[in-house]
Amino acid sequence: MAGLGLGAAAAALQSGNLAAQPARPIKLVALGDSLTAGYGLPANAAFPAVLQRALNEKGRLAQIANAGVSGDTATGGLDRLDWSTPDGTDGVIVELGANDMLRGVDPAVTEKAIDQIVNRLKARGIPVLLAGMLAAPNLGAEYGEKFAGLYRRVAETHGATLYPFFLDGVAGQRGLTQPDGLHPTAEGVVVIVRRILPTVEAFLDALPARGGG
Repeated sequence: MAGLGLGAAAAALQSGNLAAQPARPIKLVALGDSLTAGYGLPANAAFPAVLQRALNEKGRLAQIANAGVSGDTATGGLDRLDWSTPDGTDGVIVELGANDMLRGVDPAVTEKAIDQIVNRLKARGIPVLLAGMLAAPNLGAEYGEKFAGLYRRVAETHGATLYPFFLDGVAGQRGLTQPDGLHPTAEGVVVIVRRILPTVEAFLDALPARGGG
């Protein structure tokens, strides 16, 4: 504001003669496994990229970093948490646990890792949207109940936003999953984003106010 005193600059801002600084994008990190990474898909068809476009199309300026690693377990996500979520991150979508389930890992182990992830982000002032997973029926009803319940318990403990089943509308649908029957096709990712979008928008609306820059 060269040539303007403080008083004149303030008056100019109030009168609208000076353009307001544009808001910076909301910076999110999608921390997950192959379902986030976009296994078998081009980068622009992976969940973070499709979700970012959907938010931008609705007038929400967002940047979503893809921190998905194929084959990762919840413990693996915990091990790389700090470098996957840099300073300046406004929120994290945590999508982990599918590989734990497929390997028959004790749900208590998965719950401990996800609890630590959410707790450590909470300590840094970074809100979490926790995307849950359901166990395959062949693992038995008892395992399935323990596994599904861990996401609810972690979310309730830490006040995190919960989306109960990341693959809602896609799991078991041939036209929406790749030949392995597990990973979504590009069309499947679109369905995932469409279904999770209202929860993501509510999550964004609840984020703490951010400074400019």
